[in-house]
Order: sequence, then C-alpha cells, then structure tokens
Amino acid sequence: MTTEVSFRAVPGPGFAAGCTVSTWVHAGALADPVAYILLGHAPPRRPGETAETVEAGLMGMVDAMNLRPAAERVPIVGARLILRGPFVALDYGHPKFFMRLPTPDEEWRKHVSAGGLVCLTLALDPVPPGAGPDAVEAYLERVIATNRAYMGATTIRNR
Repeated sequence: MTTEVSFRAVPGPGFAAGCTVSTWVHAGALADPVAYILLGHAPPRRPGETAETVEAGLMGMVDAMNLRPAAERVPIVGARLILRGPFVALDYGHPKFFMRLPTPDEEWRKHVSAGGLVCLTLALDPVPPGAGPDAVEAYLERVIATNRAYMGATTIRNR
C-alpha cells in the first residue's frame, strides 16, 4: 500500500511582493484585543500568472504556515512575526525569505511587542484594492462562508 503525498511549493519573494496585506486591532468589549493580518494576492498580472497559479502559491503558503480552514478552530502556528522598530516581517514558510508587511500602526505594533496574539487570515479570492473596514468585513464574511480563507494564530518571534 502506498500513500500519495501532495506538496505545494512555498512561493518566492516575487510572488510575495504581489500579495496584499491589511493589519488592524480589534478591541472586543468582552475579550482582550486581538491584532489581525489579512493576507491575499492581487489578481494575476505578471507574465505567466493565472488565477490557478496565484491560488497554488497561496496554498503553498497555507501549507508552509500550517493554517487551517477558517471554519475550523484557529490553530497556533508558532511565532512567525519579526519586529524591528517600525518594520514588521512575516515568516511565511520560505526557507530563505520573509515577507515584509506594510508598516502597521502603533497600536498594532505595541500589541504584538507585548506578546499579544495575531490572527493571520489568508484568503484565496483577490482582495478588493483600497477596501475600507466595511468592505473588508463583507469580504471576510464571504471568503469564510465559501471556505476560501485559512487562519492561524501567531505571535512575535524572540530574538
């Protein structure tokens, strides 16, 4: 009896540069604040890039970071964030490269620096450019309801 193992490659920095990233902190009334990262990808635009290759790259990141479908319990995926002053990078599973995140606001960086949890959501559908909070909320509801989002909880990596 043989077991077939599927492996999706972790994309390189060229693919990561095409990713879209949003960060925010949600201060719930009944719970401690949680920081969020929403990670997606722009529609195909590089030579040879298709919707299928973009999704394959994103799924390679899902596999490498051990993210789970958003409808399941959110797993702890290890300390994947590196903070150096205003700069933040995400260890997205590539053996040589990190993904630099657009500079989150001070509240987000303070939360993470203090060891607060970050809910990392990777969505497979293109993220609408320039989407405000209401559009992002509607987008998240849609991708979670259609099983097109994956999540994991992460924290800052100690030096």
